[in-house]
Amino acid sequence: MDFDALSEAGLFLLSGPTGAGKSSILDAVCFALYGDVPGDRAAAKRLRSDHAADDVAPRVVLEATLSGRRFRIDRSPAWTRAKRRGSGTTTEQARVVISERRSGAEGDTDEAWHPLSTRLDETGHLVTRLVGMTLPQFCQVALLPQGRFQAFLRARSEERHALLQQVFQTGRFDRTERWLRERRVELRRASEQQQRSVADLVSRVSEVGDDEAPADWPEAPDALLAWLQDLTTAAVTASVEQAIAVEAASAAEVAAAGASAAGIELAGMRATHAAARRAWATLEAADAEHSSRRRRIDKAQRAAGVRRLHDLAQHSLADADDLERQHATARARLEELLGAPVDDQQVAEHQRAATRALADIARVRPLQRQAVDLERQVARSSRSSQEADDRLARVQQRADAIPAALDELLPRQAAAADAVAAAEALARDLEVLRGRVRAARSAESLATELRTAEGALREAVQSRLLARETLVEIREQRLDGMAAEIAAKLAVGACCPVCGSAEHPTLAAPAPGAPDDASEREARREVDDLEVVVEAHAQQVRGLESRLAAALAESGDSVERLLVAEEDTVAAMDRARAAAARLPVLTAQVEALRSEQDDLLREREHLAGVVAEHATEAAVLTSRLEALREQVAAVVPDQDAGAPVDLDALADLHQQVETLCQRCTDLTADLARARATAVSTQEAADEVAVSAGFESSAAAAASWLDARAVADLQQQVERHEREVARVSDLLADDELARSAAADPPDLEALAQEHHRAKEAAAAARHRDMSLRDRGRRLRGLSEEVTSALAAWAPLRTELDLVTDLAAMVEGKHPENRLQMRLSAYVLAHRLSQVVEAANLRLSSMSDQRYSLVHTPQRGAGETRGGLSLVVRDDWTGDDRDPATLSGGETFVVSLALALGLADVITDEAGGTDLETLFVDEGFGSLDAETLEGVMDTLDTLRDGGRVVGVVSHVPELQTRIPTQLRVHRGRTGSRTTLELA
Repeated sequence: MDFDALSEAGLFLLSGPTGAGKSSILDAVCFALYGDVPGDRAAAKRLRSDHAADDVAPRVVLEATLSGRRFRIDRSPAWTRAKRRGSGTTTEQARVVISERRSGAEGDTDEAWHPLSTRLDETGHLVTRLVGMTLPQFCQVALLPQGRFQAFLRARSEERHALLQQVFQTGRFDRTERWLRERRVELRRASEQQQRSVADLVSRVSEVGDDEAPADWPEAPDALLAWLQDLTTAAVTASVEQAIAVEAASAAEVAAAGASAAGIELAGMRATHAAARRAWATLEAADAEHSSRRRRIDKAQRAAGVRRLHDLAQHSLADADDLERQHATARARLEELLGAPVDDQQVAEHQRAATRALADIARVRPLQRQAVDLERQVARSSRSSQEADDRLARVQQRADAIPAALDELLPRQAAAADAVAAAEALARDLEVLRGRVRAARSAESLATELRTAEGALREAVQSRLLARETLVEIREQRLDGMAAEIAAKLAVGACCPVCGSAEHPTLAAPAPGAPDDASEREARREVDDLEVVVEAHAQQVRGLESRLAAALAESGDSVERLLVAEEDTVAAMDRARAAAARLPVLTAQVEALRSEQDDLLREREHLAGVVAEHATEAAVLTSRLEALREQVAAVVPDQDAGAPVDLDALADLHQQVETLCQRCTDLTADLARARATAVSTQEAADEVAVSAGFESSAAAAASWLDARAVADLQQQVERHEREVARVSDLLADDELARSAAADPPDLEALAQEHHRAKEAAAAARHRDMSLRDRGRRLRGLSEEVTSALAAWAPLRTELDLVTDLAAMVEGKHPENRLQMRLSAYVLAHRLSQVVEAANLRLSSMSDQRYSLVHTPQRGAGETRGGLSLVVRDDWTGDDRDPATLSGGETFVVSLALALGLADVITDEAGGTDLETLFVDEGFGSLDAETLEGVMDTLDTLRDGGRVVGVVSHVPELQTRIPTQLRVHRGRTGSRTTLELA
């Protein structure tokens, strides 16, 4: 349908019989733009044509110019279709594609459609922004739908506010209100935060100053300054008084400390004198021991000169004794080796004989070494030959056993290969069985779901039956009370639609609890919803039945039997796999035996050659060994025939004899020299001891002390002499003697007096420090409080200002007598313009009877005013609520209001551009005269470039409006024809 061709006439008509689908065309426009249709038809959720084939998708494609840009919107609702495979239905989700017609890249002048979005939410936001209105607002301003053309006229102030704000784009005033509210909340929070900070500081000041703050300081914060000044002054005065008290307490403490120190000094001198007398008595008792220590020191000093020679004589004597013991030991060992006693002359002879024997052994030793090596080689060759013979026997035995092992393994290898093929076949059978088990279990689950779905279907059918019965009862009750329902809609002075009378002496009253049209619609909507639920449950049952049949056909048997067959197959497959698992091992064993057989043949040939080589080598070595033994026997004739000669042991024996003989000779000469030295040294030591006052060197050695012992005795002597001198000086001191004669002091009393004076002084100083700290803290807190008050003051001032201003723009301030919000005040001016433009047309359409009046007062049930409308009847001079108008009057006033709103919006520079207006029905409620006036008014719109589309089946309009889009209904659906003037 080409609406651009219809729009060229300025006024066109959508005509057709009732139910042909005239309103469906406007519904298609709304659905293409917003994805929904106006009025009660949106609740039915049935947008798909009943005449369409099952596979035809419901779809609307709209090309429209929005905000000067050309768009194409392709939209489909959610709908249910048959599944392409199997039985049942599936739901196709709603979709949309919005494209814009524009040129391509820079320099390309050809225009084409460029997709912008395929998302429902993005397309909805984009269309709402381009049109400047939501669907409800669009249906109040640009499209007056069937049965709802009076919506804007009878809307509440809040509903008009939302519509006018959208079309006039006055959101900035709402944003101003919101900013003021948010700023007020922000300032209140900041002020409360600052007040809490001040309160915290005031609490701290009260705690430090031990005084309560003024109770009214939150309302009069400046009162805190005087309170802080008084606290600071009192703290300074108390601190000065306490400083004087501290000086007096300090003087008393010094005096008490001096008295205590003098007493302690006197007591100390008395104790010193008594200790000196006790020490002198102790020294007199230790005088004998002191003399003994002095004598021991003198002897030790004289014995020190004899000690060196005495020690030397003792060492010489010890050396001689040691040499004598060594000589005896060496001779005993020699006699033990020889087996007979010897004297000094025999020692020399044995030494010469041992030397000759060693020379003979050195000459024979190389020959014996060669014989030993040859014996080892002969033995090694014999062992190698024997090992080769044993290895050859084992190789031959193993080679004879391999053919029998191969005969045993080859049949087992063939059986394992057959088991591999059997396991693969059983695995395929098991997979098929498991698929049948899954199908059987799915069939059981589907059977349970089917029973549940059938129960739900029965419940849904029963609920639908009850809902239908309820709907029939409501309709019967409405028919019974229709007189009261018609009476409720009668207006004062209006004619009765039944009898035509303007007098209504006795109006029928509705029965208590009588249903109305809304109750019937709700019951009908419930029936429709239950129809959908029943159909959904039926589709679910059909789908479950088909799935159950498919599952049963696939399974072919019960779950129990299939599980038994599955277990048997699994057991057979496990046995086959166990047998097949031995195939690699058996194959490897067969290959290993064959490889071992080849290796054994080669090794047998090699070992035969080795045995022959060892036999030849043994014969050669035996011949050489016999020759060497003959040479050794010529040198050592006493050896047993064939017995080996231990030349090393023999040589070692002769070497020991020679060494011991030489040792005995040397020790005999050393012993004679040591004895002579010991005698001469002892004689010299005795002579020195006699000269030092001792009888012998042994007596001098007994008196000798080491250096540490002498030093200890010397220190004891010196310490005794120093103590004697010290005690003598103390006893000779006159001051100590006078203190001993004086009375003893009372130290405990003096200490207690000093302690009391010290505590008093410490308490005074502590009190002074506390007062000083209190004054310092009060000064610091006073500065903090002053700063906090200075920071709080501008916040309180701004909060008061913003609070008053926010209350004013929100309509809550006492000076806002109309209780109008700022945005409502702005829109009230726009609404006044709309009313003024509407009255220009309403005056001619109503024969100068009616006019719209914008009132700032609140309507019934409204909390704020500013956007209320009343209709003034100039014939009676009364203002009437729009709800009291008759159907025709309501249509005329609503049409005038819609045209006025469109005019003002079009003239508004920042508003939404409304070039087209659709009016769906309502003309049938007008008499001929009023219809003529309305049509005259609509004709005038052509001169201003406006386009009005009228939807009606009134015959007078078909003759009055030549440009028409006719809708023809039929059994297979409706069709349209275009008639241009």
